Amino acid sequence: MTLAQFLSTFGIVFLAELGDKTQLTAMTLATHYPWKKVFLGIAAAFALLNLAAVFVGKILFVFLAPFWIQLLSAGLFLFFGINSLLEKSFNEGEEEDGEKRFARKGPVATAFFMILLAELGDKTQLVTASLAAQQPPLAVFLGSTLALWTCSLIGIFLGRQLTRFIPLFWIHRAAGLLFLVFAGHNVWLAFSG
Repeated sequence: MTLAQFLSTFGIVFLAELGDKTQLTAMTLATHYPWKKVFLGIAAAFALLNLAAVFVGKILFVFLAPFWIQLLSAGLFLFFGINSLLEKSFNEGEEEDGEKRFARKGPVATAFFMILLAELGDKTQLVTASLAAQQPPLAVFLGSTLALWTCSLIGIFLGRQLTRFIPLFWIHRAAGLLFLVFAGHNVWLAFSG
């Protein structure tokens, strides 16, 4: 594991998750429950999701040739890049409905299950699996998990304050452009190797 691999994973996942529904969920839950308990539930959910994503990524590496992994990763990055560039906003009502559904379970369980269900198969989990197929699993797991935890803490403490300085529109556009750059990079790697 190198620092560059860790930092690249952290950067990709962090930008992809900034302004996403997870931050709104964290912010909403923190207004109803103690922030430490909310973060504990969120942190546990992301650790479990990232372990699963890294495992899936490593299995892909065993069964697929590097050329196909690069093309698959490029396709995912391209899809999420275009999606991020075209995304308008997310529905806040969905988050409130989910919160009501789990509210009786307590703050840690509520945060855990809301994040687990909301993020299962989400773009950051798919990107994490894609990166794990190409890079050391520990670097990918640590980079993606710390990025998601950081975004959650930003959601808890800063909430909508971030969008006072950087409009959500630009955050999504920056993530989209970064995904497109990585799609191009993966296509280049697939055909140059």
